[in-house]
Amino acid sequence: MSRRKPHARRTLALTLAVGLLAAPVAAQTIPLPKPAPKPRDGGIQLSATTQPARGPGSGASSAPPEPVIPDPRRNTPSPLFVTFDAQQKAQAARVSNYLSSLSTLVGNFVQVGPDGSRTKGDFYIQKPGKVRFEYDEPSPIAIIADGSSVAVRDRKLATQDIYPLSQTPLRYLLSDRIDLLRDTNVVSVTADDLFISVVIEEKQVLVGTSRLMLMIGAKDNQLKQWTVTDPQGYDTTVAVYNLDSSKKPDPGMFKIDFTNYSTPPG
Repeated sequence: MSRRKPHARRTLALTLAVGLLAAPVAAQTIPLPKPAPKPRDGGIQLSATTQPARGPGSGASSAPPEPVIPDPRRNTPSPLFVTFDAQQKAQAARVSNYLSSLSTLVGNFVQVGPDGSRTKGDFYIQKPGKVRFEYDEPSPIAIIADGSSVAVRDRKLATQDIYPLSQTPLRYLLSDRIDLLRDTNVVSVTADDLFISVVIEEKQVLVGTSRLMLMIGAKDNQLKQWTVTDPQGYDTTVAVYNLDSSKKPDPGMFKIDFTNYSTPPG
């Protein structure tokens, strides 16, 4: 059995968090600036070089949530034709309306990888198509989407992999407006006292079948977490908290440097 190097395993888990299931279209070695230290007090300046104080979504920071890890036995093949009753359609519409109502969103996240490893960090969304995930130390990773591409940066190795946003499930979270039942292949809609869950399935000839499960709170109607299942059946779950939809991130946070530094000038 072949073993991935630690960096490869870590990068795979991170990219799975936002649905980067295919090979990158470009891999570069680039000089990356060191992040500025996080402020210890007062106001929060959301910029490309300044990280937020813990709890960017509210003045009073809440404790990280315990992610809900899906039962791996749920990953059974879906039927060719899926029908939903009126209640399920209403629940899917509720999730669609919530996602469509957002223009910006900032907060914190906890990620659980396929091997059970946990990482935390901050995220910033500006629709349509833009997001930034900043992982807490010691992780050197940042994930940035600029509206058309997604970059996975490693500050320690000074590398950057580029993926097309259109080929990742992340685009569903970042769409300006979306009707999940019409615009995606929804295979499951469930609800209980805590969550409304919608499962989207994507089939790609060369890659295989992947799934994205979105969960919003049944009571507060806010995004709680998502789980990406890769074609091999491995899950990566991201739970979000301290959410704030009123803050406006600095547009510079979502810029990707596409310069190919691996090719010497001239």
